[in-house]
Amino acid sequence: MADHRHNHLELFASWLRTLGQDVEGLGVVVESREASTAARQVVAGGLNYLFKSLDLIPDGIDDIGYLDDAFVLRAAADLAMREDVASLGADELRGLNRLAEDADVIKEFLGADYPRLEAYVSGLRKGASRGRSVADILDDATTQAAFLSDLRGFARSYQPPPFAREEKNLVKLKAFFDAKLPK
Repeated sequence: MADHRHNHLELFASWLRTLGQDVEGLGVVVESREASTAARQVVAGGLNYLFKSLDLIPDGIDDIGYLDDAFVLRAAADLAMREDVASLGADELRGLNRLAEDADVIKEFLGADYPRLEAYVSGLRKGASRGRSVADILDDATTQAAFLSDLRGFARSYQPPPFAREEKNLVKLKAFFDAKLPK
């Protein structure tokens, strides 16, 4: 078990380092006319989560404040990969698949709480943030352009927070997900 915890600590730290790049990579899926509407919806919902004022773990929480964003993006990518994405270009598909494969680590880490995370992320398709619904992002060119601009701004300005590779951070992370995910 100690090996898994050590791997989680290292892997989650790397996810914090690549969050900006992950956001940009998923933004391409939202723009794509090749991906299915369902895939684009779940990715747009996951990306729109970045701008929610009340997310699962407040961004200001030391060490773990952005990990919920990284988890949501990976769960969204996993859900999107179950949709029709065969028409995506190789680069877009590779990025989406990489994040989707990471969802297996989250499944192992969260255990019985993973289906709650997946249901939450799936439900983000129906949500809105900053006054933008997923439907508006996908159907309105002006809204989509503003959304993509905000994503690029997030990616450019994002600074990975320090992440202490201490077991207490894994305990806090699990506790937040257990407490905040809808039952």
